[in-house]
Formats: sequence, C-alpha cells, structure tokens
Amino acid sequence: MIRTIAIASLFVATPALADPVSDATAREMPSLMTLYRDLHAAPELSLQEVKTAARMAVEVRKLGFEVTEKVGGTGVVAVMRNGPGPVVLIRADMDGLPVTEATGLPFASKVRVTTKDGVETGVMHACGHDTHMASWVGTARNLAAMKGQWSGTVVMVAQPAEEVGKGARMMLEDGLYTRFPKPAHVIGFHDSAGLPAGVIGMKDDYIFANVDSVDVLVRGKGGHGAYPHTTQDPIVLAARIVGALQTLVSRELDVQSEPGVVTVGSIHAGAKHNIIPDEAKLQITVRSYSDAVRKKLLDGIARIAKGEAIAAGIPDDRLPVVTVQDEFTPATFNTAPQTDRLRTLFTGRFGEARVKDVPATMGGEDFSRFWLADKGVQSTLFWVGGVPQDRWAAAEAGKAALPSLHNAGWAPDAEKVIATATEAMTAATLDLLKRG
Repeated sequence: MIRTIAIASLFVATPALADPVSDATAREMPSLMTLYRDLHAAPELSLQEVKTAARMAVEVRKLGFEVTEKVGGTGVVAVMRNGPGPVVLIRADMDGLPVTEATGLPFASKVRVTTKDGVETGVMHACGHDTHMASWVGTARNLAAMKGQWSGTVVMVAQPAEEVGKGARMMLEDGLYTRFPKPAHVIGFHDSAGLPAGVIGMKDDYIFANVDSVDVLVRGKGGHGAYPHTTQDPIVLAARIVGALQTLVSRELDVQSEPGVVTVGSIHAGAKHNIIPDEAKLQITVRSYSDAVRKKLLDGIARIAKGEAIAAGIPDDRLPVVTVQDEFTPATFNTAPQTDRLRTLFTGRFGEARVKDVPATMGGEDFSRFWLADKGVQSTLFWVGGVPQDRWAAAEAGKAALPSLHNAGWAPDAEKVIATATEAMTAATLDLLKRG
C-alpha cells in the first residue's frame, strides 16, 4: 500500500515550471488531442501509411516548413532553417499494427484489411505511434512559434515502417542524410506501458536490442504414423532443436555481461493425426545488444540445427535450411553526452519524481539506424510513460495486470503522454539550438 501511494503521488506532485514551453504546449493540447483521436481511428499498416503521411505533411507545411513527401516510401521530411547553428532531427513513426482493437475507446479503430499473406485483420495503433505523431506535430508548432529562441536547423522526420524494421533504413537509402541537412543531434521518444503516465525514462548506452528473425526448415522423410521406423520424423527432430536452442543463452553466454534471447515463436508441421510429414518449420526471434553476441547466437542456431540433424541420421542433402530474414533491426544506442544533458534538462523541468533511469529492453526500434548511419551523431531515444494513474495503482496493489505494447487493450493516457513528450521534445531542441 505504501508503494502504491508513493507511485500515485507522482501525478499530484508539483507540475513542470510555468514557462513559455509549457504554456505553449498547454495551448496546443485541445487541437493535438483531436489530431490524436483522428490518427488513432484511422491507422495504416507498415509501408501503407499514405493518408497518415499526407496528414503529417499538411500539418508541418502550414507552419512554414519545407516539406518533402514520399521519402523512402511514405516518409515525410520537413525542414526549417533558422540561421546558423547545428541541425537537430526529430523523429516520429507512423505505422499501425495488424491487431484488432479491444480498448473500448469511443474513437477506437474499426479499420480492417487483408494482409499480403491473405489474413483478414483489424488494424490498431497498439504501439502508441499515434501519440508519437501528435507530439511531433505539437513540437513542430512550438518551434515554429518560438523561432526567436533558437538558431540552427530543425529536420522533422515522419517515418514509415518501424514495426517491420525497414522505415529508417529506407529513408536513409533515399538520401535522408544527403538530400537534406545532416543532423548533429537526433532525438525521439516512445510511449511506455511500463511507466506511469507522464514519467520520462532515460538510459544511455544500449536501450533497445538487435532483433533478428530466423526461419529453420527441418527436413525428414514422411510416412504413416503407425510405422515411424520407416520414416525420419522432422517433428521429433524439430523438438530436439527447440530444446537444444535453449542452451545458447543458458550455457553459452556470460549471464552477467552478454544478454540475449532466443525464442521459438512458431512451429508448423503436418496436416493429419496419422501422417508423419516430410518437413517442419520453426520461426525464431533472436535478441542481443552487441554484434559479437548477435553473431554467436545466429551461428549457434545454424550449428545446433545441423548437429541435431546429423545426430538423427539425416543425410547431407536433407540437412536443415536456416534463413536469417532481412527484417533486421539493429540495437538502439543512446550516446552519453547528449542523453546525460537531456536527463539533466528534463529533471530540472519536470522534477526528479518524473525522470527515471530505466534498464535496457529486449524490444526493437529502428531509430538506431539514424546513429549507425553516422556515429558522429549524438542520439537519444527516451520513454514517456503512458499507464493511466488508476491502472498503475491497481497493478501496484496486485488487483490488475497491465497490457503491454502491441496488446489489443493498450490505451495509454494519451493526454499525459502527448503533453509530456511535446514539452520535453521542444525543450530539448531549444536547448540543443540555443542562441549563443
């Protein structure tokens, strides 16, 4: 009970200091909430964000930004030059997820599509990208209205296809750092289902993981289920592989310095009770931070699959086929100088109770590519808590569980997320571009 009260008190603590940034953000909030509800009700899947991107372009064009559309597919780049100084890139992602919404919100998404794989599904902003976009617009509005307070160049990037790990790469390949002013600073945020609404989570070094998707085709020799001795059962072999894969993390990585995850998320084989099939298919997600651990895990999967097959007597021409998909998201790294600077800035603005150090996550975020494209760039991605106060208190008291990101029931306290993120992003940009 004491812990619940302490956490809940974050929401009645002294608010951020009244100043032009917080005041400007407060004035924009009614309009930003309308924008948020519109975006929430009309999500689009990765690489299909046509209407969403058009809306983002309209919003920044009317503020005086130089706007270029269809960068890296559906990406939007908006540039505002305001005298000499550094270049700051501010990013938001736009895509929704193939999730049928179950929040009960009056503006819940009713969008339904058929995916490229032929699956009919609902579409939802189950990762909170609608709050990201609303805050992006709010930050652009504030900066356009405060041009007298900063000097330099702002590059606003509305990015597609974060959920499939392709959008940032596609924009960079389409000339993001050559056709437009190249940034010295890159900043962004992500709403959090693990922090109370309005609380900022910060971490330097790695904050998100490498994400690899691996397919393993296990081959055997099928036959009648009553006569397994005449077959080479790929399901039994697949089960051996699944079991052995668990040792990659538990027995081959240093648990204190080499975090990693190997999860078999799907196994498909066969079509009838009494038929041993010719093949079994595994789908695996692999998470790591360092390049060395990533290589160790991927090499280990191939080694174990091959070794188990040899042990089962599978001939060389029928050994498993291991394919690492190109849907790869590299680990997100927050550079210490900028991240520490922003932590100090946010703590001074919002108070210590609303700025927390957080651990790294094994989730993925392709924001990483903006730093990897030029490691001279200072890069920071931070969290903004979205869990409503009543739900956080109930969870702390053991009376409810919290839905995670990507859950059909994820409904953040959008007003607190958008207000906090807009104020934080505006203040960060003004600090990075402050006049001499």
